[in-house]
Amino acid sequence: MTKHLRLAPGALLAVAALWGATFFLMKAAIERQDVNSFLFTRFAVAVVAMVLLKPRVLRNLSRDVVSKGFFAGCFLASGYILQTLGLARTSAAVTGFVTGLYVVLTPLIAAILFHQKITRKTWLYIVIATVGLAFLSLHGWSVGTGEILVLGSALAFAAHIISLERWSSGRDAYALTIVQLTTCAAISGVASLRAGYHPPPDRGVWGVVFFTALFATAFAFIIQTWAQAHIASTKVAVILTMEVVFAAIFAVIFGGERLTLQVGLGGGLVVTAMYLIVLQEA
Repeated sequence: MTKHLRLAPGALLAVAALWGATFFLMKAAIERQDVNSFLFTRFAVAVVAMVLLKPRVLRNLSRDVVSKGFFAGCFLASGYILQTLGLARTSAAVTGFVTGLYVVLTPLIAAILFHQKITRKTWLYIVIATVGLAFLSLHGWSVGTGEILVLGSALAFAAHIISLERWSSGRDAYALTIVQLTTCAAISGVASLRAGYHPPPDRGVWGVVFFTALFATAFAFIIQTWAQAHIASTKVAVILTMEVVFAAIFAVIFGGERLTLQVGLGGGLVVTAMYLIVLQEA
């Protein structure tokens, strides 16, 4: 157990870097392929790769693992669909910052569902995060549609983190991950049928699909599911907040985006609130 506690934070940091890189990569890809078709291809490739890598895992798909993985997968699928729809309507950096609000929302949802107490300090940090969200989302007197969609995804990701904390311990992490990703593939696949499924149109989009499927999905969620069996959800959430920082760095360096004063201020407030909440829980 001690060895696992030492390895888990570094593994989660690598996951955060992978997820941060996906924002600017997906931004270009979903300009050439619709969101649900892209997500279906991504998750389907991830599931196939995981099954081929470890086919014996199918023997571990008990009714308990399937049911828990399905419900966690519903939260995960909702988060990714809303996040990617939002990414198509706002910048990669802003998407990263707003997505990071799941750290702030995690204790809120835990309080609502499981009656966990929220301290005055936590309420203060929530207010700071809300002010940051306002800077990120307000365009004049209107609220950006993209930012609202991404905020919805943050709620779904927070629910996903809490569900994994309650369900991952004592269960096969690999099998649980496959069920979650299969659920994501099924939901996004059904959603893509409305406009008709469209495969990736070129090598560039296929490259993003394989990167996000193999590294930012299959590998990342195996690590997250395994880590959450060894450390608390709040600490997981704090480490994964580095995704926000990586997303902004990659978007500026490789995506050619520019951080305005308003976005920088809003993002700074969100990151500050996230870290204060995590430090308080540590």
